[in-house]
Amino acid sequence: MEIRHADRIADALEELVFTGQFNDGDRLDEIRLAKQFGVSRTPIREALQRLVASGIAEQIPRRGVFVRQPGPVELMEMFETMAEIEAVCGRLAARRISDEALRELEEANALCREAVTAHDTDAYYRENERFHHTIYAQSGNSYLAGQALRLHRRLKPFRRLQLRLRGRLAQSMAEHEEIVDALKAGDDQRAASALRDHVGIQGEKFRHLITELRTAAQ
Repeated sequence: MEIRHADRIADALEELVFTGQFNDGDRLDEIRLAKQFGVSRTPIREALQRLVASGIAEQIPRRGVFVRQPGPVELMEMFETMAEIEAVCGRLAARRISDEALRELEEANALCREAVTAHDTDAYYRENERFHHTIYAQSGNSYLAGQALRLHRRLKPFRRLQLRLRGRLAQSMAEHEEIVDALKAGDDQRAASALRDHVGIQGEKFRHLITELRTAAQ
């Protein structure tokens, strides 16, 4: 799958923020970034809007886009909320999921396994998104699914980068398999618990990753 210029630039900018090369409050200048990445300003604008949507940048009218790093307490609160929302989605999906959706989860997991073997965190995350979005939809509650999608988008850069920690891809894969087993069995409490643990641990992993990245960047 070809990744768009804007998405590639957004991924790079996220890493620059997390490694401390952009600090909280720094202005992200379109013209300078266009020169840096060798592209027009259009994909830069799209990339900046993705950062704004995920909450690691803020757009101030007539002034521009500025880095906004959530504090550790805010970030952990977001992961805690996401874990509970996903747990509810999993509990309802265990009661309502279709055979077709179970096959889609299996297909996403098969591609995730290939990504683990290839040590390709970006390919893994693309299928990981598909995996989680399927569960949200299968909750059978469109309002809940909408809330899950919104917070998932907000946490996307943090969830994507925590996969870089040593051993995390294989661990995440095992968690995915446990989630699918619970959904197949129709065990709503087990599915809820598996999803809560799967998302909750991502916040911890992300905190450890940021420490590693900033140490390496010094």
